[in-house]
Amino acid sequence: MPLMPKRMKHRKVARGKRKGSAMTGVDLSFGEYGLKCLSRGWIKATQIEACRVAINRHMKRKGNLWIRIFPDKPVSQKPIEVRMGKGKGNPEYWVAVVRPGKMLFEVGGVPEKVARECLRLADAKLGVRTKLVSRH
Repeated sequence: MPLMPKRMKHRKVARGKRKGSAMTGVDLSFGEYGLKCLSRGWIKATQIEACRVAINRHMKRKGNLWIRIFPDKPVSQKPIEVRMGKGKGNPEYWVAVVRPGKMLFEVGGVPEKVARECLRLADAKLGVRTKLVSRH
């Protein structure tokens, strides 16, 4: 079951603007190491889940993982080979809108070498540029 909101006020939303940088969620709040976003974009719920699985596998369920983003924006698509018009398509997947500076994941309770490798694996699954940050 992918990440998605339990309920929403509106089923379909506009694409929106992605300009500016992140105002909230820019600092390490929970763990010692984090993955910070450097570019703007949409991160799909499936990408977030792939990162979670990769990080937990490498940590071997030791330490903690905090996911700091949530996919709360539905993206709609029209079926293949459908003519123009006839309204907006149905919601196909969910995305989290990220701007530069947003903290995506945090890990703690593991050595630095393990944390770096975990976040490197997660970075490979994302479609945005990121950097590793630490408390030290």
